[in-house]
Amino acid sequence: QVQLVESGGGLVQPGGSLNLSCAASGGWQSKDSMGWYRQAPGKRREQRQLVADFDHSGRIRYRESVKGRFTITGDNVKNTVFLQMTDLRTEDTGVYYCFALIIPTDTDVARYIWGQGSQVVVSS
Repeated sequence: QVQLVESGGGLVQPGGSLNLSCAASGGWQSKDSMGWYRQAPGKRREQRQLVADFDHSGRIRYRESVKGRFTITGDNVKNTVFLQMTDLRTEDTGVYYCFALIIPTDTDVARYIWGQGSQVVVSS
């Protein structure tokens, strides 16, 4: 069974910094990408938006609003992903979900695996 375990997050004032960590365990045929989505306050889980991710080739993507402020790093061998968030703004508030897009061992259909979610609150 594939699991993603997150840590980090918390409450910070605007302009502050927070870090998120995520580690994946279990078995899969292959892994396409890992990264982070955010569920903004008042939005449903289906309305989560991509914050940043990196794929098996190392290609990195960022949501436009976080470019220059957030940094995603990770290790495809260790199956870890980190999100360093600086210069945080109130609009960054939300629940951050780590994800991994994998091909499971028992099927050839790719599926998303999600972490438990980490609360990030940016408020003065």
